Formats: sequence, C-alpha cells, structure tokens
Amino acid sequence: MNPSEDLPVSRWTLVAVAALAMGAVGTYQFVWSSVRLPLGARLGTGETALGTVFTVFLVFQSGSQFPAGWVRDRYGPRVPLLVGTPLLAIGYAGTALAESLPFVYAAYALGGIGSGVVYTVAVNTPVKWFTERRGLATGVVTMAYSGVSFLAIPLVRRGVETALTETLIVLGVGVALAALLAAVVVRDPPASALDGGGAGEADGESEPDGDGADDVPADAGGHRGERDGDTPEPDAGVESPAAGTYEWRETVRTWQFWLLYAVMIVVNGVGLMLIGKVVAYADALELPAAVATAGASVVAAADAAGIVTVGGVSDRLGRVRTVSASLVLSGVALVAATVAGAAAAAWPFAALVGAAALFRSPAFSVFPSLIGEYYGQRRSSENYALLYTGKVWGSVFGGTVASLLVVSLGWTTSFRISGVVLAVAGLATALLRPPE
Repeated sequence: MNPSEDLPVSRWTLVAVAALAMGAVGTYQFVWSSVRLPLGARLGTGETALGTVFTVFLVFQSGSQFPAGWVRDRYGPRVPLLVGTPLLAIGYAGTALAESLPFVYAAYALGGIGSGVVYTVAVNTPVKWFTERRGLATGVVTMAYSGVSFLAIPLVRRGVETALTETLIVLGVGVALAALLAAVVVRDPPASALDGGGAGEADGESEPDGDGADDVPADAGGHRGERDGDTPEPDAGVESPAAGTYEWRETVRTWQFWLLYAVMIVVNGVGLMLIGKVVAYADALELPAAVATAGASVVAAADAAGIVTVGGVSDRLGRVRTVSASLVLSGVALVAATVAGAAAAAWPFAALVGAAALFRSPAFSVFPSLIGEYYGQRRSSENYALLYTGKVWGSVFGGTVASLLVVSLGWTTSFRISGVVLAVAGLATALLRPPE
C-alpha cells in the first residue's frame, strides 16, 4: 500500500496549496520595492533607513527557517504554519498602521519570521512526498515565491498610490488566509515511509513494511538505513542518496554541505544584486527607459520560469549536472549582458539579463531536492533551512558589497565580476557527490 493512498487529496494538491502559501509570503520580498517609497513619504524616512527595513526582513526570514524546520520534521507542518499565520497578518497590518520607523522594523521583522516559517514548510513538502518528479514538484512550489508577486505587483502599485494603509491590510489578510489553508491541507507522510522510499512512489510499487522508522537499526555511522528491498529504483535525477537520515549536527560535518552553502551565498548575492540593481545599471548605461523597465520585468518572469522548467529537467539529467551547467550558463549570460550594454545593444542586454536570471534560479528547486537525497527526507526541513541561512550573507553581498564595488570599480566591472563568480560556483558544484 502506498502512503499517498491515505491522503484525502492527491500529492499534487499538496503541491498546489504549498505553492499558494509560498507565493503569498513571497510578496513580503517582492512588493517591498512598490511599498517603500509611499511608506517613506508618509513617515518622512530616508533611503538608508528604508533599506534597513528590507535587511531586517531578510535576516528574520532566513533565521526563522531552521527552528521552523526542526519543529516540522518532528511534529509535522501544522504547528509551524499555525504559528506563522498570525505573524504574517501582523507584519502587514503593523506596517500599514505604523507611525514611526522602529514600529515598521518590528512589524516587518515579525512578517519575516512568518514568511520564513511558511517558506521552509512549503518548499520541503514535495521533498517529503516525492522521489520521482521531485525536481518538478519542488520547482512548482519555489516558482510561486516570485511568480505570484509578478502578478500582484501591478495591483499593489496602483493600490499604494492612493490607499497605502488599506492595501497593506488587504495583503495581510490574504497572505494569512493562504497560510491558514496550508495549515489545514498540508501534511507529511508517516515517519515509517520517509527515507524508506514509500512516500513518493508510483502506485503499485512497494512501500516499507509496517514497522516504524525508529525501529530500523542504525548503521555503523549512526544513520538509520533502509531495509533490503524497500528502496525502489530511483529516477535519473536522484543523486545516489545517502544511506539514512542525517540530523543537522551530522550534516554540518560533511564537506558537501559547506560547498552547497558557499554556492547558496553566491546564488543569492548575485541574484539580489541583479534584481535590485538592473534598472540602475541600465540607467547608468544610458539605455532607453523602456529597456530598463523591461529588464526588471524579464528578470522577475525568468526567475520564476527557470525554477520550474530547469528544476523539472533535473529529474532527467541529474541534480548536480543540471545545477552546475545552469549556473555556468547564468554567469556567461551575465558577462555577455555587460558586453551588450557597453555596446548600447539595448534589447540584447534585456534578453541576456533575463537569461542570467533564468539559469540562476533553478538552484532554489534543485537544492531542496539534493538536500533530501543527500541527507534524508526525514530531516530535510531543518537541513535545508540551515542551508538557506546563506541568504543572509548573500543579501550582504547583493546590497552593501555590490554597492561598494560599483562605487570603486564601476557598474560594468562589478557585474562582470559577479558573472565570473557565478560561473565558478557552477564549476565547483560539479564536484559534489553523496556523503559516504
């Protein structure tokens, strides 16, 4: 019997609900650029202070994921989701009603915690339910993080111009309802099915026997391995998973984790630089305003498209091979964009920054799957949440460090350096192999 047969809905329904929740919390990150100026005008706040609000959000969003993942892996997704739901509403409502900057810091920090909690639950739901088509399923969820905001931003921009408070309150209610729906619908397979191959198999394939996972004898390394005959033949995307479950203390003792962590910093750093500065770069190159706007829109759309399309490709070509090649291509595209921009080739510039975003983003669908395959499904939430903290350092690079590079070296040189670093990260990823 397949564990998914006990579900009142299909596994893809879980993916859809997780994607809805993921997209809802993604608005905190992606609509901020539309909210910040009207909010700053109301509070009489300068650029630096508004930038700090976003930094506070990123720190709390990234930092909250490990404790949320730890709880989810042990007690299921409902507890963290019920904690995150009111925080999401409070974050937007508090920002809407704030009359001072410290109040905005506190409100957006609480929203960041709620966003991080829902993010880690949503992104790891496909990891726990799928072995086949795991890259595609994870890609669908991760794509929604920016994809929903791409659709919402035009509405938010119109709303904040005339009714900032009301728009933010409506956002808070909508985001909280999406998280609450996830708390009702999303669930995990039985512990006995995880890391034994039973959760994500196609109908008719064998599942583990009825004994609980905690009854499986530990191997010599302290990890709980699968029983003979319980593990089905993996698809081409599975990178020879490790013998059993790694808890986070064991995960951080592997070199594979730290290589992934370094790549995560680079991917986030260059990505946030691209998202946050592509319009300013186009202006510095004196490209037409329409090209600058198109560049920003293309980056957002390509970011979402790359996550799901290339994530799905990883199911066939393999996780490591796919993400390594995509990051190299991203770096090459970014360097090529600087060449096009320097030559005043406006529309090739926009197309190439879109290509850079398209090939950078698949890491966010491949890495959760890779963590589950390397370190086990049972603790996938806490292990990926630990990896995701690399976003904190990436945000420092994408913001402060990138600005210092631009001031010191100029726009084109700074973007070329970022492209080279991204390509090197892709080559380094090719060195990965499962922990022994």
